[in-house]
Amino acid sequence: MEALPLVALVAGSAAIAGAARRTPVAAPLLLVAAGLIAGYLPGVPDYTLDPHIVLPLVLPPLLHLAALDSSYLDLRANIRPVALLSVGYVLFATLAVGYLAYLLVPDLPLTAALVLGAVIAPPDAVAATAIARKLGLPNRITTILQGESLVNDATAITAYKVAVAAAVGVGASWAGGIEEFAVAALGGVAVGLLLMVPIHWLRTHLREPLLQNTLSLLIPFVAYAAAEQVHASGVLAVVVVALYLGHRSWQVDFATRLQEAAVWKMVAFVLESSVFALIGLQLPYVLDGLGDYGIGASLGYAVGIFVFVVVARFVWVFPATFVPRRLSRRIREREPGVDWRAPVIVGWAGMRGVVSLAIAFSIPVVTSAGDPFPARNLVLFLTFTTVIGTLVVQGLTLPALIRALKLPQRDTYAETLAEAQAQSDASQAAERRLDELLAHERNTLPPPLEERLRTVMERRRNSVWERLGTVNEETGESADDTYRRLAREVIGTEREVFVRLRDERRIDDEMMRTLLRRLDLEEAAAYREEDDDAS
Repeated sequence: MEALPLVALVAGSAAIAGAARRTPVAAPLLLVAAGLIAGYLPGVPDYTLDPHIVLPLVLPPLLHLAALDSSYLDLRANIRPVALLSVGYVLFATLAVGYLAYLLVPDLPLTAALVLGAVIAPPDAVAATAIARKLGLPNRITTILQGESLVNDATAITAYKVAVAAAVGVGASWAGGIEEFAVAALGGVAVGLLLMVPIHWLRTHLREPLLQNTLSLLIPFVAYAAAEQVHASGVLAVVVVALYLGHRSWQVDFATRLQEAAVWKMVAFVLESSVFALIGLQLPYVLDGLGDYGIGASLGYAVGIFVFVVVARFVWVFPATFVPRRLSRRIREREPGVDWRAPVIVGWAGMRGVVSLAIAFSIPVVTSAGDPFPARNLVLFLTFTTVIGTLVVQGLTLPALIRALKLPQRDTYAETLAEAQAQSDASQAAERRLDELLAHERNTLPPPLEERLRTVMERRRNSVWERLGTVNEETGESADDTYRRLAREVIGTEREVFVRLRDERRIDDEMMRTLLRRLDLEEAAAYREEDDDAS
């Protein structure tokens, strides 16, 4: 792709995603809609989705960031439902959807139908989790959706490889398929386990910020490429490494964490925005490739496949939720109780995404005998319509469904109370440590500096408690909110003075940048606290 169309794609999708934040509609849905419209505008270049770019270059960083933000402890506590969805459901959907397509579409070989089943089996939880966070779903449901999206791509890609091998005639059996799945899964986990410790060691020992950020950006690609090189699952390797790094992120230098957070936030925003826009932009290409299949008949098949995909998820989710609890007393004792509303949300959140399209576009054009791959164009069309259908129908209605079911919301008061207690415990420990340090002569400080240290700790301790207390009747702010607002005001005044002194040539640009950086760090700390409070 040429540079200008790529820049236009990134800039346009970023602008739409930014505008979506001011609307009640989730950004992925607006991006897909914009892509559908833009695909038929005159002058818009051909944005054919290339699986050789999406799978190795786009999927790893998105998975890496999602795993970094996930809780290893929460995922471990919910490993059973996550595994049932990310492995069990994907395999079930592959077989069920594939067999339905075989019955529904005349002359469609079973092997090609199973390829279609594998392609549209894995849900993409980016949009679902975004909606879940926005509406404050219970943490357990959000964790299960996130955990499913981390692993299900690996299951689907492996199932796809087995189905394609059978469809192109290179030979595949049930035993061979199971063996390939086991090798890919165990190999991906093994590669991740081998890489995670040395990578973490490098992260904790590098001191050069440029090298730290370079390493951070390379990690997902290194893990993915290393696993794929030995025919293991690159997806699982990326997830294992990222979960380990996220769990031990506290051991990394604070400056590195701040820089990485900013860099990865930007990378995720650009990639996610571009990916969903690309989904919509595929419509002209998919329709042009239908060939012998008529639009009317193809749309009929598409509606049937879409409805069955939605129904099949509920067919799996409800038994997977309640049957193990009924059969196992241990599960009932270890896991919190659930009612029918939770599986309804999980079932309806099965939206498909770019991974399904990328896998579909990687289907071989010809078989090993040199014949055209059976119904390849139809498989692409049905994949596209399923992705669009789930994103639009389920994505638009999921918020209303969540509100209608009136799920128990997160107890923000209890969370703030727990945060305040944790901060209080930490501050008390820090004060005791400060007293121990100041008892030694080599740590003697002038009284104003000692008082400054104690004031900072006291403000940190009191800031969370103040969110539970009264607010300013005139502004609606807590005392800590007012403190941060005033701090930003005085910092802004100092910044204006530094710029004026530079303009008057009383200080040079290098000194001004040094002084401004100190102010920027202080203001960033204030904004960071506000972001934490809002989340």
